[in-house]
Amino acid sequence: MAREISKIADGKQVDVVGFSIGAFIALQACRYLPDGVKNLHLISAAAPLEAGDFLNAMAGKQVFQMVKTFSALFVLLSYWQGLLALLFPNTLFHLLFASAVGKDKALAIDSDFKAKISKLFKSCFLGSNVRGYVRDIKAYVQPWETTLSEVSVNTHIWHGAEDNWSPKMMAEYLKSAITGCSHIEIMEGLSHYSCLYEAMPKICKQLSKI
Repeated sequence: MAREISKIADGKQVDVVGFSIGAFIALQACRYLPDGVKNLHLISAAAPLEAGDFLNAMAGKQVFQMVKTFSALFVLLSYWQGLLALLFPNTLFHLLFASAVGKDKALAIDSDFKAKISKLFKSCFLGSNVRGYVRDIKAYVQPWETTLSEVSVNTHIWHGAEDNWSPKMMAEYLKSAITGCSHIEIMEGLSHYSCLYEAMPKICKQLSKI
């Protein structure tokens, strides 16, 4: 991924945004792009599981425990989710948002948001893409706390105070562990996706001034 970013950037610095577990992928890519990234933005970021008592506060606790202890069962679950995304997208949506809190509750009943997320689920779980999803989740649950010392890029953290998918203490941990972190904003009343919806316009506004 770092090679592809470098190729596309063609010598120019880029801004990288990582959301949720995608923050893990963004952080790993930035390790290999120390001079190629101008800003790294972590939204609703998931921190290393081994770095604190995070798991019990996560809405996806059972899934991550399954990945760690019953990897083959997790693969089957992922393909089952793909089947739901194709045949019963509303069912999959309601299953995943049953634990919504904060302003995510309002998003969960928003028809436009539901349509966009359902489309995203189909893209994630269908065809060969599910293998990439499984690969990334398996990589995330492995120890990676020590790699954060290798991230030197200017980092901004955006996190919802009510987030129950990536608990707020994850943001606080990442702030302390990433030496290049220059900004953290804990957004009151927001949870996981609602933080994404409010943080991205702010990030785009910053980029438009560059």
